[in-house]
Amino acid sequence: MAIIDVIKFNGIANRNWLVYRYPGDSFVYGTQLIVGEGQIAVFVKGGKALDYFSAGTHTLNAKNIPLLQSFINLPFGGRTPFTAEIFFINKTVKLDVLWGTNDPISLIDPKYAVRLRVRAFGQFGIRITDYRVFLTELIGAVGDDQIVKYETVMNYFKGVTVTKVKTIISGIIINQKISVLEITPRLEEISEISQRSLSGEFERFGIEIVNFYLSSINFPDEDFEMINKILGEKAVFDIIGDNRYQVKRSFDVMETAAGNESGGSIAAAGVGLGLGAGAGLAVGNTFANTAGRAFNTPPQGHPCKKCGESNEPDSKFCRNCGEKLIVAQIECYSCRALVDEHAKFCSNCGSSMMKQICPGCHKENKPGTKFCSDCGTKMEE
Repeated sequence: MAIIDVIKFNGIANRNWLVYRYPGDSFVYGTQLIVGEGQIAVFVKGGKALDYFSAGTHTLNAKNIPLLQSFINLPFGGRTPFTAEIFFINKTVKLDVLWGTNDPISLIDPKYAVRLRVRAFGQFGIRITDYRVFLTELIGAVGDDQIVKYETVMNYFKGVTVTKVKTIISGIIINQKISVLEITPRLEEISEISQRSLSGEFERFGIEIVNFYLSSINFPDEDFEMINKILGEKAVFDIIGDNRYQVKRSFDVMETAAGNESGGSIAAAGVGLGLGAGAGLAVGNTFANTAGRAFNTPPQGHPCKKCGESNEPDSKFCRNCGEKLIVAQIECYSCRALVDEHAKFCSNCGSSMMKQICPGCHKENKPGTKFCSDCGTKMEE
């Protein structure tokens, strides 16, 4: 076994390396170790990271490898050979680690009520801060390669990075009801939240995250075309001036969600949105209330045929121009004369035009009814 007198690693041209495993493992006191700028050299024995050296030229002796000397019981002095592994670690910051969502986040935009496939992209930097932890926890998993590149290590963190960022983005959009079209001003805030969430995962392996950024949150062009279509429809309904558009969008969302869940009720459709059973019921209730407001809107008053002014339902003359209003008429049960539908007494015979309430079952009956049509009770005179 050849004794190595000089240990050195000159790096690689593009600096795209994270760890270099020195090929030799037989050394003696007096061997020179040359560590370049931006490097750390670490002695490893028996799977344990022991002594490490910063940039400079070092002559190995009992004083500068105390942990290794104690571990293998080297005699002091002389040139007794010993074996150990040496790893060179790149301690510079790599700032261009790219990440992105391989598959989109599928969610319902809270403002436009349309399903979007949201994508996110960005980059961040990393540097090794705890060399012993890094080598002990991670290097054993990357195989026996002599040079370990950043990409090899980052593949181990790709899953947790994307999962946490997806969770944060969808949580903000859904819980804070922010449209995807309006989330760009929140990119810096989301970046900071993501970095805090991910830091613990990286620190367990001796790695620090530097400058985590989301550069873009977007969705495919075909989804954007759908939103443009919705905005066009909404503009038409806004001109009409009623709330039927809200009901229409509620139908669209429920239909889409229920279809994704292979049919089912409105509450089930809510579950299909990923909201849970309780939230599904809430969606159903919200839809019912919305539809109720739209279809139970109080009727407008009589429009004046002369000036167009809307008047109260029981008005006989226009409050704006005094024109006599056209009022719906009904037939008197007694004399068959036509009477205004809101009249209390017939203008021809004086008979009451008020509906009669059954004293037994309280059902409303037509004016002039002698016996209740529901229970047969005799009506009061």
